[in-house]
Amino acid sequence: MVEHIRRSGVNKVIKKRKCKGKIRVQLKKNVEVVSLTLQKVFSSCQEVFKGPGTVPCPGDVQKLQHILDNMKPEDVGLNSDLRFFNIKSEVEGTPRVASATIDKCANFELSIFFLPANAVIPLHNHPEMTVFSKLLLGTMHIKAYDWVEPKPLDSNRSTSPSKCRLAKLTSNRTFTAPSDASVLYPTSGGNIHEFRAITPCAVLDVIGPPYSKDDGRDCSYYKDTPVKEEDGSCNYGWLEEIEIPKESEMDAIEYMGPKIIKSFT
Repeated sequence: MVEHIRRSGVNKVIKKRKCKGKIRVQLKKNVEVVSLTLQKVFSSCQEVFKGPGTVPCPGDVQKLQHILDNMKPEDVGLNSDLRFFNIKSEVEGTPRVASATIDKCANFELSIFFLPANAVIPLHNHPEMTVFSKLLLGTMHIKAYDWVEPKPLDSNRSTSPSKCRLAKLTSNRTFTAPSDASVLYPTSGGNIHEFRAITPCAVLDVIGPPYSKDDGRDCSYYKDTPVKEEDGSCNYGWLEEIEIPKESEMDAIEYMGPKIIKSFT
């Protein structure tokens, strides 16, 4: 059940505006509520994420994942009736992703990504991070890799193209909301992943610690070349680091869903 405490001032309507090269997500004020589930996510994050250089213990991961598994779009002020998730208009050029930050501190960050149909968040990594992802609305294809350590002895896989590094494919499938939250770790769980929207999507990311170039947690992007096995399967790929792709550019928008009350008990 989704429980809310009604407060004064903000609900939102998301509209999809056709414009050259991108789709803007517009939020309009109306009624504000406080989501008890979102409050639980925030409180759990305060307990789970201990700061840079740490990885949450299995018990804490399970606790936060369970809360996210039961999270509804309404907990962040969304629903499938909003125009963004229904209008099937074309967009000129590559559809742009929009992001809204719910809350951010030194230890973790909560953000929502809005992907129009056919939009892509290119293959990228999460250095020294633990990330929970929850698809709230839509259908999305996710491809994910982890680095192979140590280098394999198999001659077919050990012959590396120039400037490439071998990675194991951990996910290459399509997800449709509602779905359980996924978890990736610094060295496992699909730390390097790509999101490709089949339909308009909204995905919640809980990242700990957040990206920080100054602290050595900058985001890197990759191009993958699948390694074909003798049986025809492709369970590995050569990843080559590339310059920041144009598709990675996002429109930052204000989060205007249910607010987090820092003193909430």
